[in-house]
Amino acid sequence: MESIRVCTHAGPGSEPVIRTVPWPKVGRKAALIKVGACGVCGTDLHILKGHWPKPLPWPFTLGHELGGVIVECGDEFTEDFMSKPLKVGSKVMIPPLMPCGRCYYCIHYPQVANKCLTPVYYGRYLGFDKAPHLWGGWAEYVYVDLDMLPGTKIYKLPDDMSLRLGALSEPLTSCIRAFNRATRAGGFSWGDTVVIQGSGPIGILAVAAAKEMGAGRVICVGAPEEPRLKLAREFGAEATVNIEELKSPQDRIDRVRKIVGGFGADLVMDCSGHPTAGPEGIEMLRDGGTYVEMGQFTDAGSIDTSWHRICTKDLNVLGSWGFTGNDLPLGVDMLYRTRDKYPWLKMQTIYPFTEEGVAQAVKDAMAMKTVKSTIVPWPELVE
Repeated sequence: MESIRVCTHAGPGSEPVIRTVPWPKVGRKAALIKVGACGVCGTDLHILKGHWPKPLPWPFTLGHELGGVIVECGDEFTEDFMSKPLKVGSKVMIPPLMPCGRCYYCIHYPQVANKCLTPVYYGRYLGFDKAPHLWGGWAEYVYVDLDMLPGTKIYKLPDDMSLRLGALSEPLTSCIRAFNRATRAGGFSWGDTVVIQGSGPIGILAVAAAKEMGAGRVICVGAPEEPRLKLAREFGAEATVNIEELKSPQDRIDRVRKIVGGFGADLVMDCSGHPTAGPEGIEMLRDGGTYVEMGQFTDAGSIDTSWHRICTKDLNVLGSWGFTGNDLPLGVDMLYRTRDKYPWLKMQTIYPFTEEGVAQAVKDAMAMKTVKSTIVPWPELVE
């Protein structure tokens, strides 16, 4: 069998190194997945900036937003997490956070199994040294093994779904879950006015999710105009607020309130990852509104604020961390149903799987020159 190329980073600020590993022996409950496309997530960028709050097994392979195709599988690897049949040739995706199903939260509070105490984490907590060394999406192949890592979950994609589209299912699902969190708390209803803070990939996906889930009006706050705010409008934002033009929080608050009618929005969701978004965002809300924080996936630090504003405005304030195993099909289904409705693939800027290509994908994402930098090891799989 031929060898496989896989990218690793040695630590925060390090350059990508592509290594070669042998073709693995695929176990009876295992599969080898050929990666069609893998996104560069904001979490990947924060990890490379040194913002991840927990120890990481450097060197390891980043990348967890992937769509791929099974090229080899064992006799007992026959179905996905939702009991759909799998075989060689099946298109699939694997999420990064895979709850174990056995810990305190998984057993007693399955609705928050995303807070599993011992999760499997592709693209983050599985070090390169662990054989067969294929534990992240910035690689030619990813290996999954239900014997070795019983918490592993895999999801079948529709046979005619683009693997580039499949690579968006993980981040989109995070947005869907955040809106569902608000719905279950009584803070999001059909026809509501929604403000999205952040015009990066999560912000753009949240615009589409808000529209599909019944928002009446959607406004996006972010930057730059090209390519991000322009694309937000193509995805359904009726108006955008450019933070490079309106530089003070009060100016942005005033602009949003003017757009939505003076009293403020029904729901504001932070997808920016910047801690200053919170105090600004709650002032964009009407009294009794709902603030959803899903952008602070890594610890970007604290800021001064006043809890009095939360009390006096009578607000709902919710956090949303990733998603659970049963949420993922919602993202796949939404992408597939709306594949011709939204310009999904316009989000993605394609980079080759080389050390130079990976480095540039990361650099451009950090500089906000792209919406979703996407690494494509096998161009023939995504054309």
